[in-house]
Amino acid sequence: MIPTIVWGTGNVGRAAVRAVSAHPALSLAGVLVHSPDKVGRDAGELAGLDRELGVAATDDVAAVLGAGPRAVVYAASGDIRPDAALDDVVAAIEAGAVVVTPALYAFYDHRSAPAQDRERVLAAIAEGGGSLFVSGVDPGWGNDVLPLLLSGLGGEIDVLRCQEIFDYTTYDQPDSVRYLVGMGQPMDYQPPMLAAGVPTMVWGGQIRLLARALDVPLTDIRETLERRALDRTVVTERMGEFAAGTQGAVRFEVQGIVDGEPRLVIEHITRIDPGCAPDWPTPPNGEGAHRVIVEGRPRIEVTVEASDEDGNSSAGGNATAVGRLVGAIDWLAAAEPGLYDALEVPLRPAAGALGRSSS
Repeated sequence: MIPTIVWGTGNVGRAAVRAVSAHPALSLAGVLVHSPDKVGRDAGELAGLDRELGVAATDDVAAVLGAGPRAVVYAASGDIRPDAALDDVVAAIEAGAVVVTPALYAFYDHRSAPAQDRERVLAAIAEGGGSLFVSGVDPGWGNDVLPLLLSGLGGEIDVLRCQEIFDYTTYDQPDSVRYLVGMGQPMDYQPPMLAAGVPTMVWGGQIRLLARALDVPLTDIRETLERRALDRTVVTERMGEFAAGTQGAVRFEVQGIVDGEPRLVIEHITRIDPGCAPDWPTPPNGEGAHRVIVEGRPRIEVTVEASDEDGNSSAGGNATAVGRLVGAIDWLAAAEPGLYDALEVPLRPAAGALGRSSS
């Protein structure tokens, strides 16, 4: 069994605790938390399980890393603290751990990560013997391994498109929804996540991965952005009121340009109310889905719906993203120390997991 630490117990961390405890090759060795009110509580309780796991949460990072864990699922957010997240990950790698995380956007394609950050990680690997694999929470497999798999079923391919389509009322992160993405803000508000260049910073690495795997010359990465206002005030169960006239829907694309045309596209379509921008694509279940469309001959379209935590689609998306990361730990632990990406880490059958439950 591979002793594994889960660092953070928010939306991603809860799913990570459940995934680690259910994995036949892993053992949950510790849980790191930030909030004082979580310290001392059992990991099973924090993860929403109906049983205790016998692992008490702690905020003592030095003690946990000092014990030399073999693996760390870094589930703390990197959205507004990218430097601190990198510091944490580097410390875990220096301690000899295999680290999997969605928090470091720049490392989706580590070859294009900022040189100084990449050198820090490589130095930590050389010092501690750990590894790093970063995959997205949106989820990464929907923007790399799934579209690439489907491309192999095609003949002539004009455009390879990856979509995330979500109603954010199911997403329990009000600060991110209201301020990073701008839902409920005046239409002249500039959401940080939608500022020019930021979508490319976040998802450009996945575009580069697709281009590299398909062996096509990527000449540019471009962005498009559309925003729509609410035509009525809506009240949500998790996040309260969103006023009429404020931002209610966002649609943007990160486009990989090949031969002058957008051939590789990662698209996000997000609403705070299903009645806003009804002409845009909608998820089949009304809450959320991930879709890959291979435009060409034949045309191929695959839509994936996932749910968790009492049927919540946002939680389901998190859980599948975490499943990709946690499912890679035993492979990474057996591989040479290094810096890996989604083209190098295989997505494998869940051997030994059938019938095994964390609940």
